[in-house]
Amino acid sequence: MSDAHDTPKSAPLQGRPARKPGAHGAPRAKSSRRRAREFALQGLYEWQLNTRDGGSVDAHIREQEDFARCDRAHYDALLHGCIDQCAQLDAQLLQFLDRPVEELSPVEHAVLWIGVYELTHCLDVPYKVAINEAVELAKSFGGTDGHKYVNGVLDHLAPQLRPDEVKAARPASR
Repeated sequence: MSDAHDTPKSAPLQGRPARKPGAHGAPRAKSSRRRAREFALQGLYEWQLNTRDGGSVDAHIREQEDFARCDRAHYDALLHGCIDQCAQLDAQLLQFLDRPVEELSPVEHAVLWIGVYELTHCLDVPYKVAINEAVELAKSFGGTDGHKYVNGVLDHLAPQLRPDEVKAARPASR
């Protein structure tokens, strides 16, 4: 007899070790928001590969070590928001992709969803921070140059999603 706990689960994504040291060469502590993004990325990756319902993925992610140290509200918004709005997020991305979304790696696809979701819905997160955090996720979990692709796509999308903020941050042309 089998139950939901017997179903195979994908292995959690393993990031690269932190590259930027803090004071005295010690690794910087991750913020609760960064942890929320990392757990949301793991959940979106699992959701894409296993096509399990969002609730099952969420339950699995919440069992992970250190989950209690993440910003749970932000994690919930990212994971469930991206799953619920994946078609709309893909539609926003399409105009700046050089390939169909089906050809994106699952990691870069999930990172792009998180970036677009934050740019669209998390107005308390400055647009530069949303892009930078997506780039950092891609550096830690994605392919060798995936972070460059993520940066380019989100940098082109930001002026549409946050026009006033982007305009205020960019120097005026002379």
